[in-house]
Amino acid sequence: MATGRRRGRAIIYIALILILLLVLVYAVVRLNPLGRATTPKGGGDKGTTPAAVPTQVTNVENIVVTTQDLKRGQVISDDLLAVVAIPQEQFTEGVFFKDKAEVVGSRAKFDLKAHTPVTNALIVATGSTGSILSFEMEAGKVAISIPVSQLSSISYGLQKGDHVNVIASLLLVDLDTNFQSRLPNRTGVVIAPGPIGENQTNITAVFNSPSGYEVGGGGALSYLGRVELDPSTNNPVFVIPSEEQRPRLVSQTLIQDVTVLQVGNYTQEVAVVEQPGATPTPPAARNQQQAAAEEPELPEVVTLVVDPQDAVSLNYLMLSGASLNLVLRSAGDDSRVDTEAATLQFILDQYRIPNPAKLPYGTEPRLDLFPESIPPFPDPGLVPPPPEGE
Repeated sequence: MATGRRRGRAIIYIALILILLLVLVYAVVRLNPLGRATTPKGGGDKGTTPAAVPTQVTNVENIVVTTQDLKRGQVISDDLLAVVAIPQEQFTEGVFFKDKAEVVGSRAKFDLKAHTPVTNALIVATGSTGSILSFEMEAGKVAISIPVSQLSSISYGLQKGDHVNVIASLLLVDLDTNFQSRLPNRTGVVIAPGPIGENQTNITAVFNSPSGYEVGGGGALSYLGRVELDPSTNNPVFVIPSEEQRPRLVSQTLIQDVTVLQVGNYTQEVAVVEQPGATPTPPAARNQQQAAAEEPELPEVVTLVVDPQDAVSLNYLMLSGASLNLVLRSAGDDSRVDTEAATLQFILDQYRIPNPAKLPYGTEPRLDLFPESIPPFPDPGLVPPPPEGE
């Protein structure tokens, strides 16, 4: 038993010695790797200094960058540009500009941040006749302007880049197919030429009344009506309309998810420079001009980016007098929802609005139109006091 224990301890001691030797060898190699020369203390010349490794020089190319933030449409001058060097492997021939003179005088297509490399895709070249707006549309799209008001433009809250739906509203009437005029037609009297009786003259039709035809006797011709049976006497009567045909209103979503390209008129900022020798503008007049320039101008048109066929449809609706309304979409929402056309019958059915019954009583005073304002309640001082004893 004692002999076995001694052998086990010996093995443990040998293992510890081997581990210590391995650690010592690792430390020597780590602190003084193979091939590194050491310099003896005292600064003698017995050691050698490691040779300096030459730095590899990378080929570079010069490119033009912006030095300040630029606004869309701003003319780029020399002081807004700088030339910097980039590695040659990052340079693409025909994309970047090497000389500032090639960029000076051009205009920025978009808002550019400072230190942005200038490329052909970011500027409108000097002397270009194309509009900046045309560079902001996708291929295959067209821009069209439509009139707007406070109610049809989200209370003038639309901004460039918003996405909207277009709702069209039409007033429809029935027409005579041949005449292409609004129904019902009017009736006239046709009398054969020649005398029709003693002391009577021939009657001819006259077409000079703005409200309808007239005959020689001065009476206006009536609408073309229909024959109905009187429910009380069961006799046929000729019924004519009491007024012209009422148009029927219908509204429907025309186009969905279109982009607002411009709100209001597009104007380019032009600096006003007074000519030498000209009479300077008085301070009061200059203040009035500045105040007028600072007053916001409410937009009358909005420019939309649409498909060519949608542009033709919008053009037709504008020329036909239709009402166009814009509704704002949520940011990032690209969904499309099928909507039903809104008519009087749809509103009554969809929102369960009943047709009021004809009652034997009514309110007083008579109400034919909605009042422009709510009338005030009677003044309590004008109400007579109650009789005494009550």
